[in-house]
Amino acid sequence: MAGKNLDPSSSPRALLGAELRVARERAGLSQVELGEPLFVSGSYVGQMEAGTRRIPLELAKPIDEILNTGGFFVRNCAAVAKSKYPDHFAEAAEAEAEAKAIREYAPLLIPGLLQTEAYAREVFHAYQPTAPQAAIDELTENRLARASLLSDPTTPLLWCVLDEAVLRRVVGSKAVMAESLRHIAALIRSRRIIVQVLPFSAGAHASMGGALKLMAFKDAPPLAYIEGNGTGRLLDDPAEVAQHALAYDLLTASALSPSHSLALIESVAEDYAHDQHT
Repeated sequence: MAGKNLDPSSSPRALLGAELRVARERAGLSQVELGEPLFVSGSYVGQMEAGTRRIPLELAKPIDEILNTGGFFVRNCAAVAKSKYPDHFAEAAEAEAEAKAIREYAPLLIPGLLQTEAYAREVFHAYQPTAPQAAIDELTENRLARASLLSDPTTPLLWCVLDEAVLRRVVGSKAVMAESLRHIAALIRSRRIIVQVLPFSAGAHASMGGALKLMAFKDAPPLAYIEGNGTGRLLDDPAEVAQHALAYDLLTASALSPSHSLALIESVAEDYAHDQHT
């Protein structure tokens, strides 16, 4: 292993995770036993091995020392360190691409996976009003590329709870909102996604602190991602993930049914379309 380097064009994060599993098993260590001197949990090690989490550069050197891998991980972790996403979201975006199921609560904005190009551009212009157009173009292109996850007709399962504020807040213009909500409605009607709307009438709820994303994987423990303005945390602790999973379940219980949610989304879209013409 010491003389082998990964080809970045062939999913280096997944290959690196597989090499970590081989090296750990060769050393006779469990995931928990490897995690202890690294000050991470056994589930974190499992996620690195499964490729749902990148191996952080700061862990590469101690991993090489513990597993006696001759600097292999120090050399190759750089291959997976680069990302086209902001630092606080990069790891979550990479995990999202590997998930078999994604459940998301959006309190203010249409989730990135469901945004149209026009909507995404307006969001990025609002975040960075003085950014050059080339930077906005790149951000928009990267966001739309994420939506390619939905090109598969069945995987991943995407279940979103949208706060009613997502529907009512005009981002860009009423024309942009009409197009965006019709896009979501089309995905619902094609049975590609499940969407529920959490109405204002629901009052206080279990996730008033902000956005929430839950991700489940085929061969790795689940993750939760919580996000704020320019910040984000990817959580792997089973107790924390379970707590956020319960919060999401409570949200779905308080939200409108999928059929009533679709009716509301289409109704609001028609209102926007009518208003833009009058």
